[in-house]
Amino acid sequence: MENLNVSAKNINIISDFLSRRDVPALTREALKNKYGIEKADVLILFGGSIIYGWDIAAKAVTDNLADRLLISGGIGHTTSELWKIVSENFPAIKAENHSEADIIADYLMQKYNINNPLIENQSTNCGNNVTFALNTLKENFISPKNIIIIQDSTMQQRMDATFKLLFKDNSINVINFAPYIAKVKAGGDRLVFEDSDITGMWDMEKYINLLMGEIPRLCDNEDGYGPKGKNFIASVNIPNEVLEAFDYLKKYYGSYVRVADERFKS
Repeated sequence: MENLNVSAKNINIISDFLSRRDVPALTREALKNKYGIEKADVLILFGGSIIYGWDIAAKAVTDNLADRLLISGGIGHTTSELWKIVSENFPAIKAENHSEADIIADYLMQKYNINNPLIENQSTNCGNNVTFALNTLKENFISPKNIIIIQDSTMQQRMDATFKLLFKDNSINVINFAPYIAKVKAGGDRLVFEDSDITGMWDMEKYINLLMGEIPRLCDNEDGYGPKGKNFIASVNIPNEVLEAFDYLKKYYGSYVRVADERFKS
């Protein structure tokens, strides 16, 4: 029988690992303390992020933490859930059948009056999120040295590894900031989120599905996305504590391990 307290603990271990933040806060002070810069050349907001992540990016833009904003995301494996969430929370925004980047741009314009971001709306997975975004920068004659990246927290670690594969020479400094760090706890006979203020948060089943799908992808073996496997990402050092948490959760959530959808190959 599943011990929900133990499951919650292990979910949080995986979540903390995936939710990569290179600075403790997305502020001018934090950037200056760690990188010696007051702002980045570009902030890239990736479409897999939930609405809460859009608000984090909007604050960074209004705080002038980047010279340009680029929004990247077409229609991928989480887009249908995003259409539903946006339609329920922001009916004024046309969501269904629209790309993630276009939906986010509409949201940022309506809520924050953020106009004219660069838009990349053709990518369908983590890998071409990055390559298409970089192509968009190139097409606009932007050669950044420092990039802030915001992805859904469940995919932030993999996004970083994708950049590291492409920039082995460290020619671009990538600054990760996972928009939220969710905590799960036992609530009676089910798992619940400790914080109910994460706007647009996945339901628990989808959240666990995303977490459980990431660990096999991050593994550097013949089945993973690392150099020894599909070579989609740089090698990631996964702590034993995280692997043990994943193995424990497989006993109860093995069916949640997400198989890549061939339409999106992610």
